[in-house]
Order: sequence, then structure tokens, then C-alpha cells
Amino acid sequence: MKVVISGFFGAGNTGDEAILESMIDNLREEIDPINITVFSLSPEETSRKHQVKSIYRGWRRDFLKKIQALREADLLLSGGGGLLQDTYSTKFLFGPLPYYLLIVFLAKLCGTKVMFFSQGIGPIETRWAKILMKIFANMADFITVRDEFSKDLLIKLGINKPKTVVTADIVFAFKIKQDDACYKSLPLTGKEKIIAVSVRPWFRHHQAFQVLADALDELIEKDQFTPVFVPMEGEHDRIQSEKVMGLMKNRDKCYILSTDFKPHQYLYFFRHAKIAIGMRLHFLIFAAKMGTPHIGISYDPKVKNFLERTGLWCYSFSMENLEKQRLLENFRAILMEKQNVKMKLTKSIQDLQQEAKRNIYLMKENFL
Repeated sequence: MKVVISGFFGAGNTGDEAILESMIDNLREEIDPINITVFSLSPEETSRKHQVKSIYRGWRRDFLKKIQALREADLLLSGGGGLLQDTYSTKFLFGPLPYYLLIVFLAKLCGTKVMFFSQGIGPIETRWAKILMKIFANMADFITVRDEFSKDLLIKLGINKPKTVVTADIVFAFKIKQDDACYKSLPLTGKEKIIAVSVRPWFRHHQAFQVLADALDELIEKDQFTPVFVPMEGEHDRIQSEKVMGLMKNRDKCYILSTDFKPHQYLYFFRHAKIAIGMRLHFLIFAAKMGTPHIGISYDPKVKNFLERTGLWCYSFSMENLEKQRLLENFRAILMEKQNVKMKLTKSIQDLQQEAKRNIYLMKENFL
């Protein structure tokens, strides 16, 4: 079987790279033989890392190679991740949403079947984005989405021709590899109580960074915790982590992991964390996979949807409602109830892992 994968790959986002690695590993495990081509912003690196054929994803070069790959493919997998959204501006045919939909259109012109794979849909607010979705998303032959919110939004937008099934983010099927490179890179004694922390750039609610900084200061002073920032999107997150640390009195007692680590290395770091607090969806998924209690700071519906599925939304916050005292109360409560939380997480992750694998089974059922 020949498959082309289209997503936000090769840009240094750990979550998206984990998506790609999980897709490739699970496809190879379930389908033999399989020939995989990936559209990537860093095709040479993607090819080297995963032993796949890779083509530059942008329009400004390798257009004919993309057409050839799609003509030769049996299936285009669009996903996973939150590709179809207009948080970033959609202007005519420019922006993430038009790009991914035009790849779908190109595949259909080439006579190739299309599956939206483990996608998170939305937010989609602008009239033009809604029109594009209704025209091009209905060209897909089959759709799996990672939460009910995404399915409901597709129905609301009038995407009803392909069958849509709710599964889970494919990263729940990510294969854990023992690699302690992240932890060993830090000057720690082994006795620290680590809080893994994730922040990302965002357009609104900058006061949340001050709230988080104040809360971390208190947890350092009163509870002797050691915050370690995990930059899930390279330099973007490293800069934001430094901004939070710059607001802290005890910044010298914090650490930031290097931006050079691989997804499986960041994932394995969570086995050392007592708790995780963060914004990034795949940071929270990594914490959940390793059984680490976590508090989410939701900047997007996808984060809340995930936390509701793991049962930890009751400890978490939307960005605009983040308050220091409540954050500290929830932090201490989740640690007091750690055993119950871990039991709840174990059951949730087992279910979500099976749902993640179902993306592959449904692909086989519909296209093999």
C-alpha cells in the first residue's frame, strides 16, 4: 500500500513530530508492505529520521513531485493534529486551513482517496473558512476525529458526505522508548520534586503568565518543588518559558530543557515529574501517558476536551480564569488524591490508547 501523509511536520513542534512518529510506527506494525511519503517543511530531516520518502510541503517548490506522489498513492492521510482551524488568519487561499484543504483537493484530482486521520477540528469562525470547509472537507472519503467537539463542529459546518468516527489522538498510541537524556541533561541530585511546566505563545490573557510565575514561586518557597520547563515547540516555547521565569523571584531554582530533544525523550522525562502544569495539548498527553497527574491551562477547546476525557478538567483552568490561590489549592488537592488520580488516569489512558489504535484499524477496514 502507498500512503501520503500531510500535516504540520518538519517545523520543530514536538507534538506534531510525535503524531508523525506514532502514525509511521503504527502503520508499519499493522500494514506490510507499506510505502510512506511525508509532506514536510524539512524533508531531508524527516526522511532521515523515519526512513520514508519526504517532499517539501509548501507550494513554492516540488509541486510536480507532490502531484506525482499523490497520483501514485492509494491514500492521502490528512492529519493528525489540529490542522483545520482559523485561529491563524485565513485569507482567500492563504493560511493553514486552505493549505490542507487544497492538498485534499489535489489528491482528489489525482484520483486518490482521502482520509482525515485523528484530526482535531476548529475553531472555525470566519465565513470564508466555513465555506472552504463545506466545499473541500466533504471531498474526504472517511474521517476520524479525536473528540466529540470536532465531530459536532463538522456536522454544524455541513460536512456530512464522508462518515465521521470519534477516536482519539494518535499520540496515545505512541510507543514509549526508554531514554533518560532529558533528565540526565539537568544538574539535579535525584532528590528534587519536579514540576514539569509548559507555556506557549498566545495572543491574549498574558496575565496568566504572572499568575503562573507567582504560583511557582510559592511552590518553590513553601513546598520545595523544582519547576522544569518543557519547550514543546522549540525556540517559541523556550522564549515564553524565559518570560515566565523573568517574572519569578526564584528563577534561579528553575530549569528549561534544551530544544534539541526528540519526542520520545521528552515523553520519558515525565516519569521523573511529580506533577505537570501546562498549556500544550501534547505536553498534557505526554504527562497522561506516563501516569503523571496534570493541571491544564486551556487556551483552546482541544485542551479542555482532552482534560474532560481523562477526568482532570476539575483541577484545570481556562486561561482567562486562572487564579493563583485556586491553582495552588488544586495543585495540593491533586497531590493529596494522587493514588486515585493515577488509577483514573491508568483506566483513561488504556481506553484512549485503544481508541488511538482504532484510527489504523478503521483505515484498514475502509481502504485495504
